[in-house]
Amino acid sequence: MVVWTDFERTTIQDIFSKIDYAVVGQAAFSRCLIVYPWTQRYFGGFGNLYNAAAITSNPKVAAHGKVIMEALEKAVKDMDNIKATYAELSALHSEKLQVDPDNFMLLGGCLTIVVASQLGKAFTAEVHAAFQKFLAVVVSSLRKQYY
Repeated sequence: MVVWTDFERTTIQDIFSKIDYAVVGQAAFSRCLIVYPWTQRYFGGFGNLYNAAAITSNPKVAAHGKVIMEALEKAVKDMDNIKATYAELSALHSEKLQVDPDNFMLLGGCLTIVVASQLGKAFTAEVHAAFQKFLAVVVSSLRKQYY
């Protein structure tokens, strides 16, 4: 079980209240597909993903980025029960989609960069640490079905 401090809870909730899910989701997911091109193999139905311009302008990439952010919002709303919140999503990604679980960490890193750029100076070392802890719990929860 993860123990959250009041600062961590407040910080995570504050971050998610300040960001535009559509903008951040698209930017983070696009970055992941561009920087780690092997992650594209799971999105064959998304059409043209041949270069950075095609990825960043792809409406399916934008839509999926928002879906990712909405899924993260579920964890924000139930920070004491993230593993249970993601049990079905973990099973889907491991059993049906067969996603390499390391990709969750890659996406988390891309999300951190985008959130940091959105928050600017407000993304202090303490805020960064709280955000990284949150993402680590999310990634661990998504990987749960793989064990």
